Amino acid sequence: MTTDISTDILIVGAGPVGLYGAYCAGFRGLRTALVDALPQCGGQITALYPEKEIRDIAAVPGARGRDVVAGLKDQADAFGPTYLLGRQAVGLARSPAGRPQVTLSDGIVVDAGAVVVTAGIGTFTPRPLPAGEEFLGHGLSYFVPEPAEYSDRDVLVVGGGDSAVDWALALHPIARSVTLVHRRGTFRAHAASVREVHGCGVEIVTNAQVVALVGDDRVREAHLRVDGEDEVRVLKVDAVVAALGFISNLGPLADWGAELERRTIVVDTRMRTTVDRLYAAGDITAYPGKVRLMSVGFGEVATAVNNAAVALDPELSLFPGHSTEST
Repeated sequence: MTTDISTDILIVGAGPVGLYGAYCAGFRGLRTALVDALPQCGGQITALYPEKEIRDIAAVPGARGRDVVAGLKDQADAFGPTYLLGRQAVGLARSPAGRPQVTLSDGIVVDAGAVVVTAGIGTFTPRPLPAGEEFLGHGLSYFVPEPAEYSDRDVLVVGGGDSAVDWALALHPIARSVTLVHRRGTFRAHAASVREVHGCGVEIVTNAQVVALVGDDRVREAHLRVDGEDEVRVLKVDAVVAALGFISNLGPLADWGAELERRTIVVDTRMRTTVDRLYAAGDITAYPGKVRLMSVGFGEVATAVNNAAVALDPELSLFPGHSTEST
């Protein structure tokens, strides 16, 4: 798109909460646009753990992250929202009529009746592997969007948290071999997952760090410095997944004028920020008693969208009606 866009609701963040917000807005007949710096919907789930099972959504005892995202997108797509992916929301200004106008990183200006920020933890970047960054995209990766690409490969997973252990478990049935390396002696991941990875045949090397990646057009070897060993240990690998966590920040959102609490946005019971017509929902919000669960975020974004709808048209009812009601 090269022209400016006008919409009723602009949702900043196309993760699970943002997608559900698009459904809520569409259900009320509001035109909706979603913007996200990532090139696809799903936020952290798509970028970090699409194969991990999500279990904290009511009536969903367990579903892969990618399937949860697909279901939420299908729900939103029923109302035809506009997706502005691979673009970051940069600046917030006002039209002469007082409407929020958000400038995107590619120069597009979105004129909206209200803005709902559902950007999760804000902008997040992976913590880099201390050595071998030159192989990024050539065997080294920080995310695993398509596990099938690791079929019949010797894979090294680096990290000690949930993502590292989850990826080791997910890739073990697919890859030729999986080695999990952690710089400490104990893992931070969920205890049940740690027990599973110890028992499934994944080779585990603790108290070790990757000191070099070696190869030609792609990575071929990983050199490990293991505590207590005099010589560097050399592993033959075809792929390295560095799951070392990520660094988050609000990015440009921090300059939009809303009251902040550390790296979160303060909201009231209507999910309003201190800036007119700017709402927020999900993990990015802060208020007394806040519980950071996806299921909580769904309720928050429904509250935000419906209060925004009334702000746009005071004659509307705050209650949107039930989806089971006949039309």
